[in-house]
Amino acid sequence: MNAPKVGFVSLGCPKALVDSEQILTQLRAEGYLISASYDDADMVVVNTCGFIDSAVQESLDAIGEALAENGKVIVTGCLGAKGDGDLIRGVHPKVLAVTGPHAKDEVMTQIHTHLPKPHDPFVDLVPAAGIKLTPKHYAYVKISEGCNHRCTFCIIPSMRGDLVSRPVHEVLREAENLVKSGVKELLVISQDTSAYGVDVKYKTGFHEGRPVKTRMTELAVELGKLGVWTRLHYVYPYPHVDEIIPLMAEGKVLPYLDIPFQHASQRILKLMKRPASSANVLARIKAWREICPDLVIRSTFIVGFPGETEAEFQELLDFLDEAQLDRVGCFTYSPVEGATANDLPDHVPADVAEERKQRFMEKQAAISAARLQARVGREMTVLVDEIDEEGAVARSYADAPEIDGLVYFDPSADVKVGDFVKVRITDADEHDLWAEQI
Repeated sequence: MNAPKVGFVSLGCPKALVDSEQILTQLRAEGYLISASYDDADMVVVNTCGFIDSAVQESLDAIGEALAENGKVIVTGCLGAKGDGDLIRGVHPKVLAVTGPHAKDEVMTQIHTHLPKPHDPFVDLVPAAGIKLTPKHYAYVKISEGCNHRCTFCIIPSMRGDLVSRPVHEVLREAENLVKSGVKELLVISQDTSAYGVDVKYKTGFHEGRPVKTRMTELAVELGKLGVWTRLHYVYPYPHVDEIIPLMAEGKVLPYLDIPFQHASQRILKLMKRPASSANVLARIKAWREICPDLVIRSTFIVGFPGETEAEFQELLDFLDEAQLDRVGCFTYSPVEGATANDLPDHVPADVAEERKQRFMEKQAAISAARLQARVGREMTVLVDEIDEEGAVARSYADAPEIDGLVYFDPSADVKVGDFVKVRITDADEHDLWAEQI
């Protein structure tokens, strides 16, 4: 008897990707096969994103394509949480079922209903690390779901709920299994990594008979013992982030922080309901770099937020000059349906917001280029992501996959994808580095 085949489309952020991996792992554990094409699949699962308008449209288009090409479609993910699925059903009434995000059990229930599979003890096996959608040498580790913040531009808590931290022993066991399977880089993700354990009052868990607090610092210490790169994403600048910097200076975790500052104006931050003060942030960045000079900071900002004046935007540009951040993403404010910021007065015209974004990115491009130029001549360890006819494409500790820069070099014949290689940086532009193997 042929095992039923499920096609899978995964959209959205790394947190959604982990949701997809968990569903795929369960499918393989139960003996379902995963199909790479619509026509070969008995059913398709589409994991959607619903954060901004363009992502909503991309998700709706993907559902439509799956329906047209296959016909049997189950939808999951953040878009499914909007109006309890009514938004999706309104556009695509033929979908078999709609669930929200991190809903593995509900998705599997629907798959069992519409595509049952008899149990086969000889086939229903799965590797300990689970099914991954990333290359073999790096993996995302999701440590919590949801968020306790109520930022006025964001609807994620309404889709993913309040913070729920995973038990620390579960996270560490998953990380160990990944390292045993050959993973060289663990990317720690959540909506708010700094808040890990707040919901359970940082309770003490046990890993291999040892007590470990459910808290970001203790988690970072434990992950730092695994002998691979550990990269922290989505870190709010709470006071206890200061505890992580010495671990970075000691080489326990990568000296890389992904902190979404969002703005520099005190008034705009207050309107956004963001817990930060730019003066305090600048002082802390200075202190962090004194402890760990190699620290790389990536951030994101929103320009054109309702009420943002030219003077407040200038404050943001001045902040960039002072902070000298390494990597920065910038978005113009998008009036996401359901976000409370939509009710604020004095919305900034789209053309003004776009023009501010251009000025912002020009300034940051010069800063990023100068910071990369300072690496020329340095020796660095890089992780090889790809080898093609033009050479090796790698990343340094300063570069997260998909969002940061790359390091290009001509590899020796024995270099393979997933290897750590020592290189000397020979050239740089505003995004990427070029190097020679040592």
